[in-house]
Amino acid sequence: MRPLERIHIFGAAGCGASTLGWALARRLGRQHLDSDDFHWLPTTPPFQRKRPTPERLHLLSEATTSAHRWVLSGSVAGWGDAVIPRLDLVVFLYVPAEVRLVRLQRRERARFGEALDPGGAMYNQHQAFLRWATGYDPGLSGGRTLWADAAWLGYLPCPVLCLIGECGTMEQIDRVLSFWETHADQPKASRPATSEIIAGVLDSIACSS
Repeated sequence: MRPLERIHIFGAAGCGASTLGWALARRLGRQHLDSDDFHWLPTTPPFQRKRPTPERLHLLSEATTSAHRWVLSGSVAGWGDAVIPRLDLVVFLYVPAEVRLVRLQRRERARFGEALDPGGAMYNQHQAFLRWATGYDPGLSGGRTLWADAAWLGYLPCPVLCLIGECGTMEQIDRVLSFWETHADQPKASRPATSEIIAGVLDSIACSS
């Protein structure tokens, strides 16, 4: 079995990609990379200004080349596609919107505290972020939607694992490693077609809701 060296984990905001990415990287002795670090310029408060696409792509390419073995969490679909040929495995996480919104509000409150209150420095930004996150499932959040992500998965040349629903991080890691044991050497020709992956993701989500 070939080694699992370059893993990409993503899903909607609040799906737990960063948590799983960090834990899996630690378990495998890989470097953990997060797409937010490439996507956003450092500002106070944060997440105010996006890096120009060429700059973020350069930083991503540099990091994924120099590290050799890594776990990348957070979406790079549409702007970071140059990293696709390097991927050994992609893990897509999905949890229901109501679960994600609770997680996001708890996470943002822990990070930014009173800045999220009405009149606070980040109140308007926070409310806009929650509206954007809510629009992922029904397709109301611009380019980042459930359908767009499912379609992107279908074009990947590497094995894809979809983890649907809530479960603990350690269980997720076990499922990732177990999946790799059986799919590491699977020939590309025997992997599901784009339409099959899209249908499988959406059908699994519909059955879990």
